[in-house]
Amino acid sequence: MGSRSKKKFFKRNGVILSTGIVLGIIVMLGGHYIYKESSTDESCQICHIHPHAEDSWKLSTHGGNSPSGVRVHCVECHLPPENNGIKYFSAKAKTGMKDLWSYLTKDSAKINWESKKNLEYASKIVYNESCKECHTNLFPPELNDEGITAHLYYDENEKKLDLQCISCHLSVGHYDPNMIHAKMEGLPAVKTDNKEVYTEATPVTEFKNFTEKIPTTSVSFNMIAIPGGTFQMGSPEDEPFRKENEGPVRNVTISPFFMGEIEVTWDMYWAFYAQTMSEGRIAPDVIRANNATDPEVDAISGPTPPFGFPDQGWGGIDRPAITMTHYAAEIFCQWLSKRTGKHYRLPTEAEWEYAARGGTQTPFFFEGNPKKFSDQGFIRKFFDADTAVINSFVAYAKNSNSKSMEPSKISPNPFGLKNMLGNVMEYCSDWYADDAYAQTPTDVTDPKGPESGTEHVVRGGDFTNDAADVRCASRAASQHDNWLKTDPQQPKSIWWYSDTKSVGFRVVCDMPEQTPENNP
Repeated sequence: MGSRSKKKFFKRNGVILSTGIVLGIIVMLGGHYIYKESSTDESCQICHIHPHAEDSWKLSTHGGNSPSGVRVHCVECHLPPENNGIKYFSAKAKTGMKDLWSYLTKDSAKINWESKKNLEYASKIVYNESCKECHTNLFPPELNDEGITAHLYYDENEKKLDLQCISCHLSVGHYDPNMIHAKMEGLPAVKTDNKEVYTEATPVTEFKNFTEKIPTTSVSFNMIAIPGGTFQMGSPEDEPFRKENEGPVRNVTISPFFMGEIEVTWDMYWAFYAQTMSEGRIAPDVIRANNATDPEVDAISGPTPPFGFPDQGWGGIDRPAITMTHYAAEIFCQWLSKRTGKHYRLPTEAEWEYAARGGTQTPFFFEGNPKKFSDQGFIRKFFDADTAVINSFVAYAKNSNSKSMEPSKISPNPFGLKNMLGNVMEYCSDWYADDAYAQTPTDVTDPKGPESGTEHVVRGGDFTNDAADVRCASRAASQHDNWLKTDPQQPKSIWWYSDTKSVGFRVVCDMPEQTPENNP
C-alpha cells in the first residue's frame, strides 16, 4: 500500500474513531443525565399521580418535616440502595417501565388509590434495606423506652416474622395520622345525635325483633328474631369454589335466637371501652364462673389502649368495630350481658351459617352462580365478572374500595340481617377444625363445634375477598400469632390485633325464659 493510500486509510479511520468517541461521550453524558434526571422527585411525580402523594410526603418526617430537617427522596425508599449495583439498576428499569406503562394505558379514575395506602401494597414497593442504609443505628440516644422495646423486638424477629421497618412506621414516608404506630390516647368521638342516656334495657317478653338500649349510654342497636329450623350445613361437592373444610354436609337443627342486625359498631364498642378500660386480665371463663350478672362481679376488665387508631381513619359510628381479639369480643358480650340483664354471646358456627343463609340453600342467600361473580379463572382475562346483583348484598373486593362499609349501603338477607357476607370476618364461639363437620353426627341439634383448639372460627369473608370466598358455607380460622406480628409488647396485647383490620363480630342473645317459645 502506497504512502498516499495509507494516509487516506488512517485519515478515514481516524475520522470514524473520533466520531465514535464523540458519540460515545454524548451517549454517556446523555445517559448519565437521563439517569440522574429520572431519579428526581419531579420526574417521579410525572407518572405518579396518586392523589395527595406529594402533599403527604411533604408533611412526613421524610419530606423534611422533622427536627433534623432531612428530606428523603422518592428513589431512596422505592428503590434498593444505589450501591447495590445491578440490583439497583434492574429495579430502576423494571419499576420505570411498569410505571410508564401504567401511566400511558390505565385510567387513573378507576385505580383503587385507597388500597395503595395499605401495608400489604407498601411492602412491595418499599425496600427495607434502603431504610437500614440510612438508619444504621436502631437505638439512638433520644429513643424512649417503648421505642427501645419495639426495636429490640424487630431486631430479634425481623427474618423470623418477615418484619419491615414500615410494618410499624408506615406513615414516615407519606404522612397519615391514622397510621401512626403508638398507643392511642383518650377516647375517640362517638355519635351525638341521640343525647338521651338510657336508664333501662329493653324488656323482651315475646319473640320478635327489638331495639336494645344499653343502660348508662346513649347507644342502641337492633336485634332480629331468628326463627328455629333445620338446614343443610356446609356446601355440596359440586358447589363452585368449594373447599374440603366445608363438608361433609349435615342436617342441622337450630333453636330460635336473637341476632344483631349488623356487626358490633364502633359506637357500641367505644361505650364498652370507655366504661371498662383498664389493665385487668380477667379471663372470660373466670367471669362466667362467677356469674357475669351478679352485682358483686362489677369489675369486668376492659381493653387497654390500642396502637394507633383501630378504625383506620375510615370513621366510626355505624362501621363495624375491628381489630379486636376473640377474647375482647367475648368480654364485650360479658359486659353487654351485665348491662342489659340478658345473655349476650358470640354465635355458634351453626347459628351463624343458618342466619346467613336466611332460609336458602344456595351458595349465597341471593340467586347467582359464584363463577359469574368471581374474578378467578381464565375467562376473567377477557370478560368482567357480573357485579349487578352481588354489589347490593356484599361488601367485597370489587366494591369496597379496600375498607369496610356502613350497613346503610348493603341490602339485608331474607332474615333482615345486613353484611352477613363480606365487610368483615365475624368471630364465632367455636374452636376451628378442618374436619369439624365430620366430628359430629349427620343429624344434630344446636352443635357447638370441637371442645378445644388453638384458633377460632371466623365466617363471612371480608371486604378484600373475591366473591368465591364470601359464600354462605365459606369458613376460615383466626390467625392469632400472625395477626400480632408487629405488636412489640411483652406480653402481647390480649385485646387488640396489630396486623389485621378485617375481623369483627356480631352478637347473639338467648331468648329470655319468659318468652312464649320458652314457655309453650
